[in-house]
Amino acid sequence: MYANDGFRELDRGECLRLLATAPVGRVVHTRQALPAVVPVNFGLATDGAVLLHTSAASELSRAVDGAVVAFEADAVDAAARSGWSVVLTGRAAVVTDPAERERLERMAPCSWAPSPDEVLVRIDAELVTGRRLVGSRTLYGVPLPG
Repeated sequence: MYANDGFRELDRGECLRLLATAPVGRVVHTRQALPAVVPVNFGLATDGAVLLHTSAASELSRAVDGAVVAFEADAVDAAARSGWSVVLTGRAAVVTDPAERERLERMAPCSWAPSPDEVLVRIDAELVTGRRLVGSRTLYGVPLPG
């Protein structure tokens, strides 16, 4: 980011605190060498990893297992022209160890589209970046409309 671009960089702790307040995020993965984005509800593990449930037969579970993915969540107030965005990048994996799955299940929300063959996916928080819109309601000293 550039100085005075209207945004403030967020540290890892603030990013994770904001992520914990978002009900929905987006998993970004690769589909046939092209980017694909899937909205999901999610939870955070105590170490900052993103946790989500999906069908074992879903394209998402097959595409992300063992892959490096990005996860993004945000909040925007259009009227106030304010908001934030956090991007977490890391390796995703379907959790197969029974003890680990049992431990993480307490932190993962139920899927909004439940399936009888659900798996738990964990996305490690290897790189966490974020920014908050801090621009004013003026442009070159002139008040913006609205």
